Amino acid sequence: MSASASALRAFWDGPGGGREVLKIGYPLILAQLSFTLQTFVDRLFLTWYSAEAVAGAVTALFVVWTYIGVCIGTGEYVTSFVAQYLGAGRPDRVGRAMWQGLWFACAAGIVGAALTPLAEPVFALAGHALAVRQYEVTYAQVLLLGTFPVVAMATLSAFFAGRGRTLAVLAVNVAVTAVNAVLDYLWIFGHGGFERGGVAGAAWATIASQAFGALCFLVLMLRRSHRDTYRTLVDWRLEPALFRRLVRLGVPAGLHYALEIFAFALFMFMIGRLGTAELAATGIAFNLNMIVFTPMLGLGFGVSALVSKALGAGDAAAAERATWSGFKLSFAYMGACGALYVLAPELLLAPYAAGSPAGSFDRIGPLTVVLLRFVAFYSIFDMANVIFAAALKGAGDTAYPLRASVVASTFGMLLPTWVLCFHLGFGLFAAWSAATFYVFLVGAAMLLRFRRGRWRHLRVVEDAAPVVDDLVAAAGK
Repeated sequence: MSASASALRAFWDGPGGGREVLKIGYPLILAQLSFTLQTFVDRLFLTWYSAEAVAGAVTALFVVWTYIGVCIGTGEYVTSFVAQYLGAGRPDRVGRAMWQGLWFACAAGIVGAALTPLAEPVFALAGHALAVRQYEVTYAQVLLLGTFPVVAMATLSAFFAGRGRTLAVLAVNVAVTAVNAVLDYLWIFGHGGFERGGVAGAAWATIASQAFGALCFLVLMLRRSHRDTYRTLVDWRLEPALFRRLVRLGVPAGLHYALEIFAFALFMFMIGRLGTAELAATGIAFNLNMIVFTPMLGLGFGVSALVSKALGAGDAAAAERATWSGFKLSFAYMGACGALYVLAPELLLAPYAAGSPAGSFDRIGPLTVVLLRFVAFYSIFDMANVIFAAALKGAGDTAYPLRASVVASTFGMLLPTWVLCFHLGFGLFAAWSAATFYVFLVGAAMLLRFRRGRWRHLRVVEDAAPVVDDLVAAAGK
């Protein structure tokens, strides 16, 4: 056997190897891809609707996801509880952990609805064109009203991802994508008896499809075999200690990516002051980035689940190996996608140009071509952020990724963009240079934290209470 074949076999086989990471990760990758396709269809249809509509929807999504993303991240963190309980041989605690996540989703939905009146004054501060601002407010208000089903679907998926049953996650997400695509077409343009909703129709289609997905997950979770093994029905009550632990560990995990999104929302605000074409080009570049990047979040979720389960079983070596396997896989994938951004940008932009109003894409297209080169460069560092942060959070180290992201986004992207564009007179490409520098900083920070190894000694779940026989035996010694 050649040295290269031996190296490939060593990478591929065994606990934490490439095979295991892909086995649990590929359905999550495809599930995330289905979510990306939902977003792509939204943006594509809205681009055909109007340039102001797609600019407003993208900016509103970045802003609203600052809140909803925190809640989704907290709900999804139930995955770590499920995986560690199973790794520790305590499946009877899985149902109780799931219901704490659902109680949190209920609270998140109430708060989201209460935040809707703030949308108008918040977007008024951005100083965007009136048409864009109206779309921003409408899209944001609808998404906030639908917080509960969005968070509930993410939370319920944790029951399957944490147990390694990721094909169920894929199946439900594919169904949701199909429902969303149909509703987008009907609700945005007013077909099939639907009112022509535009941006509002796109937002309502998203909420309705997420509610459908949450219902599918709930029905599957409450199957009799799951009720018997994991106590998914009888343990529905709030357990304050477990709920507090979920919030304490899950909220920083959710805040990590939510504040990254918020940083990009502020970035979009600043880009919007440069012009509508610059804002639309930035939105399309981010959207094309999401198409290839978001599926890798699925691989990150898989790595996080494997790290949690391995640490629950006391096997830190397998947890570390799974993390490096995930990074190597993601590195190869993003390298190929980066080449596509550079070598075939016109192919990627063709769907946007095809349905745009005459002449509206003439300035947007060339700007987006240049922005995709920035995306190609920073993608590798973005994956380091995703994979190593996922491993840290799977172990319970959720505060560090949050702190690192806040510092890097503030001093690596936002302040430099403000100074470069609005004090020194530079334009769009200077702002994107700052954004690229930020992605490099945060990726490097996650790698260094992982290499230090503190995560090896952390645990998410509480210690098991000693059984009566153990107590009697200990007393007799």
